[in-house]
Amino acid sequence: MPDDTPEVLLALAKEVAVEAGEAVLSVYDKGDFDAYTKDDDSPVTSADYLANDIINQRLLAATPDIPILSEENKHANLAERSEWTRYWLIDPIDGTQEFIARSGDFAVNIALIENNEPVIGVIFWPPGQSLYYASKGKGAFKSCPDEEKQIHVRRLDDPHDSVVMIAISRRQSRDKVFSRMSAKRVYQTLPLGSCSLKSCFIAEGKADVFMRLGVTGEWDTGASQCIVSEAGGSILAANFEPLTYNQRNTLENPDFIVLGDQRVPWQDIVQYEKGAKE
Repeated sequence: MPDDTPEVLLALAKEVAVEAGEAVLSVYDKGDFDAYTKDDDSPVTSADYLANDIINQRLLAATPDIPILSEENKHANLAERSEWTRYWLIDPIDGTQEFIARSGDFAVNIALIENNEPVIGVIFWPPGQSLYYASKGKGAFKSCPDEEKQIHVRRLDDPHDSVVMIAISRRQSRDKVFSRMSAKRVYQTLPLGSCSLKSCFIAEGKADVFMRLGVTGEWDTGASQCIVSEAGGSILAANFEPLTYNQRNTLENPDFIVLGDQRVPWQDIVQYEKGAKE
């Protein structure tokens, strides 16, 4: 019987994420890849498929009894998925648009979902050579070539008045985001590409909040949610309801928010438009 303790599965996810990420980085550095448009008009590249193949092969070999749900695989229907007590949730490249645009803001995401909750999260940022990871109840960490440390969300000096740092998408309308933020606070912005990297920056205290308006999948938040939660923050739907995993026919997320310091009155700051997509 394979050893499938949380420690072993976390070590496996870290190793696989780095292996896939290094393969993607090699393609990125050479600029030798093909880009396509999927049926939902989202971009995908041959590098996404390469990373997906590496991750699937390694996880299937090591944990054959744990199903895999990846953005780039054919998705099982809810009737089949509802039988899963745990499964791997994968985004081979989060930030494909950024990969194509050569901004460097892309990452490999691997999460383990157990009883509909992310319990392991691993995010590898190849250009930054940074590995973010967490296991439920064990804290969140960042590993770089010269350092490994536990990470925490930033504690504002004054939760009710300090300047709030917003991680904002390079390609998202700032006006659209700021129209949903209270005019009573002062903000600074930190432009970044992929959703998962913005979440990691909040987990390590470089930003305080990120609002994602637009289509994402559960694979975009699974790993991030574990890491951010273990760092002292939270990820919620933009209406402040919990995100769900593997409980609906659709795998599409609602608009969501990533929140740092939990002492901040976020519901007074983030003023999500009533009637928006949920």
